[in-house]
Amino acid sequence: MTLKSVNPATEEVLAAFEPYNDAHIAAAVELSEKAFYSHRQTEMKERAEKLRTVASLLEAELERHALTITREMGKTLASARAEVSKCAWGCRFYADNAAGFLEDQHIKIDEGDAFVRYLPLGPLLAVMPWNFPFWQVFRFAAPALMAGNTVLLKHASNVPLCALAIEDIFRRAGFGEGVFQTLLIGVEQVGRVIADPRIRAVTLTGSEAAGASVASIAGKYIKKTVLELGGSDPFIVMPSADLDKAVEAAVKGRVQNAGQSCIAAKRFIVHRDVYDVFRKKLKVAFENLKVGNPEEEGTDVGPLSSAKARDDMDALVQGSLAKGAERICGAEKMKGTGFFYRPGLLENIPKDSPAYTEELFGPVGVLFSVEDIESAVMLANDTRFGLGSSIFTRDAEDIDRAVNGLEAGATFVNAIVASDPRLPFGGIKASGYGRELAEEGIREFTNIKTVMIKKLAE
Repeated sequence: MTLKSVNPATEEVLAAFEPYNDAHIAAAVELSEKAFYSHRQTEMKERAEKLRTVASLLEAELERHALTITREMGKTLASARAEVSKCAWGCRFYADNAAGFLEDQHIKIDEGDAFVRYLPLGPLLAVMPWNFPFWQVFRFAAPALMAGNTVLLKHASNVPLCALAIEDIFRRAGFGEGVFQTLLIGVEQVGRVIADPRIRAVTLTGSEAAGASVASIAGKYIKKTVLELGGSDPFIVMPSADLDKAVEAAVKGRVQNAGQSCIAAKRFIVHRDVYDVFRKKLKVAFENLKVGNPEEEGTDVGPLSSAKARDDMDALVQGSLAKGAERICGAEKMKGTGFFYRPGLLENIPKDSPAYTEELFGPVGVLFSVEDIESAVMLANDTRFGLGSSIFTRDAEDIDRAVNGLEAGATFVNAIVASDPRLPFGGIKASGYGRELAEEGIREFTNIKTVMIKKLAE
């Protein structure tokens, strides 16, 4: 299957690549293993200097890389610029902090000296998605490389230009040959790469189906995995909330990246006392969004990433309407060139409808009215997902109930969920397992080795 880069706003084919054959893949894995044994011997200071060079290159070439992102997957140019800048931040964060995160942890015992040492595993396979085509890669690669591992990237098939650009950045920053490589391969070739005994672990960000497939193959070969999968994040609004700020956050949380984010605010769970006011304000805000060319300044929402993404989104909406959900506004395909979908809102969502049970990966929010915080938490948890969650309230008891009761890898209070290099990121339930970012993220792909040196009689 040819890997095509298609501009979702214009439907223009930007580039096409034939997937690497088995010989090319085998050579890349061999090179990654060879590079590992030299890269792991480098000093942390040297790795940090190279990673800071990566950050500098990202900033110096920000416009070029942002335009590549926008043209390959459709997010607004402003969002793409922010993504590239965030990658530079992530690189500098790990350049500054990796050594401290991986310091030996000494444990006091009577028998001698004991400590925990964090050692690299080897070549790692990263299976990454298209929705944040730079950030998803850098937030894994920066800590993985600082820990002494090497990386093989299998990027989403619709963003090959981003994948090649990232490889080029690491190469020009001074990382040795084979330390970071892009594999232009199809989904059907991933299993063979995982099975290779030289691949020590796998990370995947993507769909439930992709996560289950990768985990099952890796499990067969007893290999570590970290999975960051889908989400249907609740956004709770209580009576004490600042409604204007809550609405502003709700719009941003739902439609940034055209709603194509695992941690997007997807289910607005609103206390009945403020439901009508919140609904009215949110409807006006959605109707005022500018949908159009993502390269134009002032555009709020660009196209979805592909015709399939748009059609899948519409199928979930139409299926929900057929079950009895009601449309507040928007939530429909837009005519003309490009894979555009009008941002919209649904309410009165039946439990057996797709909008209740599935992840809506596009700019459509669903509204629910609840009686109290207990009802809000119960409804928020009534999903197989458990990635992020938000609550808007000034009430300390509401906050405590949400923090302790919401089944999610993160709860943000009076803010939308966002990834941050300083904070561990990941989910529970069908949203995956393991953590990225912060101290927890860099340790995921290390051998946490226990060392005990027994005291000898003098």
